[in-house]
Amino acid sequence: MLQKLLSYIFPITIFEQKSTISKSLEVTWANGKLVLDSLNTNYSYGNLQRILRKGLKVIGFEKIKAMNNILVLGVAGGSVIRTLVDEIDFKGQITGVEIDKSIIDIANSYFKLDAIPNLEIIIDDAANYALKTATKFDFIIIDIFEDTRMPDFLFEFFFVNRICFLLKPKGRILFNTMLLKPKDSQRNLEYLKHFDPKKYTVSRFNKMDKTNELILIERKS
Repeated sequence: MLQKLLSYIFPITIFEQKSTISKSLEVTWANGKLVLDSLNTNYSYGNLQRILRKGLKVIGFEKIKAMNNILVLGVAGGSVIRTLVDEIDFKGQITGVEIDKSIIDIANSYFKLDAIPNLEIIIDDAANYALKTATKFDFIIIDIFEDTRMPDFLFEFFFVNRICFLLKPKGRILFNTMLLKPKDSQRNLEYLKHFDPKKYTVSRFNKMDKTNELILIERKS
């Protein structure tokens, strides 16, 4: 494909759509791969996929493969799901929650997300879903952005408490955050105070692609 070859020289946008949540969504050939971007940042299959893959490697692919069910809050184009399925060969149930139906339509059309047999996509707000569901998960991945903005509820006690409630014993949470301003680092420090060190082990991995910090929370029992 000519566009794919030319993308090693310069990016080629093949689809663009306005979004009330992310301002705009673009599917682009870049360095021979399709990526999904919002107006100001990568959403899937570019830097974001590499960042989350590093977090998955910290946990260990074999440990993840042995899990029964995983919750992904913030699906976008589904790159972390593709890593779970294609690279880790995860066969358990994956539940993906995404507020923006249009982005799932794009993911199905360009990244074949609907071809993954062990994936269920739920169109809903992450906070609303967390309050409604009674399912417990081995692993919860939180990757929610509105372009470069992170919704405030992600850092509030009610949401953190509910996510912990949905976690099985010895379960894990991988939270992808963005640090664009000095106050964002303080925000993350305040977030960590929600976790009782007697019950949880918390690790931080900063300077991920310069702007991101991954937070790994592991429930001790």
